[in-house]
Amino acid sequence: MSAALRVEGRAPFVAGSAVPGDKSITHRAFLLSALAARPVRIEGALRAADTRSSLAAIEALGSAVRQGASGVVEIAPAPWRPPADAIDCGNSGTTMRLLSGLLAATPGEVVLTGDESLRRRPMRRITRPLEQMGASIESHAGCAPLRVRGGPLREGTRHRLEVASAQVKSAILLAALRAGVGVALHEPGPARDHTERMLAAAGRAVRRNNDGWLELDAGPATLALPATLVVPGDLSSAAFLFVAAAITAGRVRVPGVGINPTRAGVLEALRRAGARVVVEAAGEMAGEPVATVTVEGGELRPFELAGDEVVRSIDELPALAVLAAVAPGCSEIRDAAELRVKESDRIAGICAGLSAFGAAIEERPDGFVVRGGRKLRGATVDPRGDHRLAMAFAVAGLAARGETHVRDAECIDVSFPGFGERVGAVTQEGER
Repeated sequence: MSAALRVEGRAPFVAGSAVPGDKSITHRAFLLSALAARPVRIEGALRAADTRSSLAAIEALGSAVRQGASGVVEIAPAPWRPPADAIDCGNSGTTMRLLSGLLAATPGEVVLTGDESLRRRPMRRITRPLEQMGASIESHAGCAPLRVRGGPLREGTRHRLEVASAQVKSAILLAALRAGVGVALHEPGPARDHTERMLAAAGRAVRRNNDGWLELDAGPATLALPATLVVPGDLSSAAFLFVAAAITAGRVRVPGVGINPTRAGVLEALRRAGARVVVEAAGEMAGEPVATVTVEGGELRPFELAGDEVVRSIDELPALAVLAAVAPGCSEIRDAAELRVKESDRIAGICAGLSAFGAAIEERPDGFVVRGGRKLRGATVDPRGDHRLAMAFAVAGLAARGETHVRDAECIDVSFPGFGERVGAVTQEGER
């Protein structure tokens, strides 16, 4: 059975509640807690398909995991031993790439696999630097399954990353951490720094030099994490609600959401497009800045995103594409070729889906051009198994005439369980 979402056009969209815990930070909280010197209690963790993959992986390796109510997870340290079976990372690239780094320095052989989508995603970007450090990793034409044979790694390797990728950067840092060796890396752009922030909270600061190099010194393989980590709300999930408010002249207020500057580009894009955005700072959680963010619809206008702005809003680009389709004038997103190798080819998927709504969108190799302002019409759309495309199309349905049907919408549970109810969609069961 598959589930479809039925969405009817509505205006304005008004909502005011917290969003699920941040997916990226939840992954790191689970994986790094497995290296802690004492048990760690994680509050506000995202309970979704992707993060369950990370939790199941460390449990298969031997970590003691206890799950409580309201997203609370307790992880106690224990020696890791290779499981008899392959570890299934599901649809989670974060699980596979970060875990590869940790396993590269863990004695024994472990096979990492995943679903059909994950097995198509490029893994050479992590296997090459890990092999340079001395790891032994076999892949299938640069993709999963990965066979990781862990052991000692070289001290002081230096890496120049080809792409600004938090997952690649994190895999290298975690491999060095697990091996107890120093490492240096240079990233071409401001990729997310969640791993660095959580390491700093554990007393293992990653230095950023003036020449753009990041350095982690050799040290113990165990971490002095706080006894409790609180995960902030996920800005990437909130982005779909913010865009829903912007395109329907509505209002959304989300408390406790992370506003890490390396990924807060969506807020700047919303402002540039004419939405009213108010950010009320509310301190820190797990080393991350958090705030209450309110977004209201305004007089929309076209916008452009390129370069570092794209890196800081890469997961929110499907939502911003919907905003561009509704805003009058010509909007453009470029330098976003990374979208081609996400859970799906998001450039092709965005263009096909929004075209079905009647939007004028032109696919480019590294992005798309949208000639906005057309009235969208309800459509039946295929998100290609991609949670962010499914949410983007549901949001587009809020601004469209008539009914919209988003097929195979169960993929949304990868990152935002309960999203359909938040936007007033009706779940419909159907045959595959």
